[in-house]
Amino acid sequence: MYDPTRLAALVAVAEAGSITRAAVRLGYTAPALSQQLAKLEREAGAALLVRHHRGARLTAAGELLAGRARRVLDEMDQARHELARLAGLSGGRLRVGTFTTAGIHLLPPVLSAFRRAHPDVELIVTEYEPPGGVAAVAGGEVDLALTHAYEPAATAPLPSGLSAEPLLVEELVLITAVGQVLADGSGRLPVTDLAGRPLISSAPTHPPRRGVENALAEAGALPAVVCESPGYALVCALVSAGIGIAVVPEMVAAMSPTPLSVRRLEPAAFRRTISVVHRGDRSSAAAATLRALLRSGFGRAAAAPPGNRTAASQ
Repeated sequence: MYDPTRLAALVAVAEAGSITRAAVRLGYTAPALSQQLAKLEREAGAALLVRHHRGARLTAAGELLAGRARRVLDEMDQARHELARLAGLSGGRLRVGTFTTAGIHLLPPVLSAFRRAHPDVELIVTEYEPPGGVAAVAGGEVDLALTHAYEPAATAPLPSGLSAEPLLVEELVLITAVGQVLADGSGRLPVTDLAGRPLISSAPTHPPRRGVENALAEAGALPAVVCESPGYALVCALVSAGIGIAVVPEMVAAMSPTPLSVRRLEPAAFRRTISVVHRGDRSSAAAATLRALLRSGFGRAAAAPPGNRTAASQ
């Protein structure tokens, strides 16, 4: 049995006409490649190369073995391709659901890494406002989906056969227009200090946020504007214009294109957890691979603590 690495070295020398040029092509040093070829000659029991001042040429035995080696290496490449296709990482498609914030700020670099590793897999990305992505996975519309859950809130059970893997937990923070009195101070702001303040609310059409806004209402924050938008960009713009205050995930505050003042709240029980929902052991290899990339990518992309600062040009 010949070592495939040494067979590839022989074929490279046959094509390059030089051990040095073949070594560059394969990423070896010339002495290291020469050692591989010497071992192959011992395995073959015959001289395979004749070295000369302009390079190297194959002997008759070398030509015979190189010809067979090409066919063996081609078959191995074909086998790798077919195994990858069988595993779902070459060809096929991967359908991903996401919500606005994650789709804009977190998902693109993860999908970019997946595309570099598996360029033959077709990627389809669909936007769902949670919990719509969960229903899409359950219904077979997508292979996996990013979703979120807020605290405080009632926990909704997942449909049978689905699993949720938390990726990122972030605090909810207060955002105000720049210069408002609530932005003063370096410590956490008690939620009770929001009493009587005009709150920009998105609760009516966003069930995941109702628990948070109910808690804010109990603290005395007064709904001033109902913002029926699936994303937070409009909320941030309204706050920046001085129309009201809002409580949003820290990532939203950090990424806002409009100037805002940001402050943490006390108690620190207001949170958003971003998770990936999938079919568990029934997931495709492509979906499992993307989940692994999401775990590492979201860990690095966690938003920096905003503290008490002005988000003027983020």
